[in-house]
Amino acid sequence: MPGCGSAARATEAMATLDGHHDHRGGERQGRDQPRADVPRLFVAVPVPVEVGRAVGRVVDEARSALGDDGRRIRWVQLDGLHVTLRFLGPTAPDRVPRVAEALDRSVAAEPRFEIRLAGAGAFPSPDRPRALWLGIRRGADALGRLAAALESELRAEGWGVESRPFRPHLTIARTDGARAAAAAATALEWAATELDVAFTATGVALYRSHLGSGPAKYEVLRDAPLR
Repeated sequence: MPGCGSAARATEAMATLDGHHDHRGGERQGRDQPRADVPRLFVAVPVPVEVGRAVGRVVDEARSALGDDGRRIRWVQLDGLHVTLRFLGPTAPDRVPRVAEALDRSVAAEPRFEIRLAGAGAFPSPDRPRALWLGIRRGADALGRLAAALESELRAEGWGVESRPFRPHLTIARTDGARAAAAAATALEWAATELDVAFTATGVALYRSHLGSGPAKYEVLRDAPLR
């Protein structure tokens, strides 16, 4: 079974992608939850259902390899996969329309482009991971342009500057607190060895997260098409 360090280096060469966690653009689930009437927002590129099925086969293989040791690994819901561009967090309801307008302006001149998923890795390191991800072999530059354009429009609307570098990725699982976290990173890397699946990014969405006792549920508030 290949080591996770090699996967991290390989993905670094092609680009990494960050999902929902403590890195830029992630959907973070902290202990202090906002009031139910305060929307928790993020902006992301949706992943098509058929790509989700391919990702699901990788996840199934990794989970099978872990067996009972992987019970505390929190795998994401495959029917809501997305590549995050910006995590906004709890947002006053009267600011939501302005965020949607900023999103519209940021993508207005951007063409559709291909995203190709390949490889796997872990943040912050394979030895002590908190999140597992799939890498982006193609499309990272276009995602970076979208993120930069969105950042500029949000600043114009009064949002603070995002200090963390944009690292595009597709989050697959959260492993913080799990004894089998390192083993899960290795299992995912092994399962994703032959992963090579692509899709055309046709739009960017503003999502609202609904958090509860189970996995987060995502509601699309605005769908901004790429041209």
